[in-house]
Amino acid sequence: MSLSINLEVRHPVLLIRLDGELDHHTAEELRGRVDLIIEERKIEHIVLSLEGLTFMDSSGLGVILGRYNKVKSFGGEMVVCSISGPVKRLFEMSGLFKIVRLEADEQHALATLGVA
Repeated sequence: MSLSINLEVRHPVLLIRLDGELDHHTAEELRGRVDLIIEERKIEHIVLSLEGLTFMDSSGLGVILGRYNKVKSFGGEMVVCSISGPVKRLFEMSGLFKIVRLEADEQHALATLGVA
């Protein structure tokens, strides 16, 4: 299975919806597309909507951590929402929830960042 990447800008937030598998085959495409939008659109925060993400490996964790570091350097925040069970366990085991906030859904995540 491949990865479907849906990117939506709700300034100053980039909403990233992922569906499928985020692994070493798809991580580079995600990294490139997200970095381009962050730079072009002056993105401050990222919301990751991961309801449709069925699998993620260490390459995916690396992409997420790198984008977290990028928005954090601007004083921004990354929020994860609608996370599937297996991916949530990976986030827990990796310690990502110590730095990335979890919200129930996109609406709550966006609202906490001041975007209605």
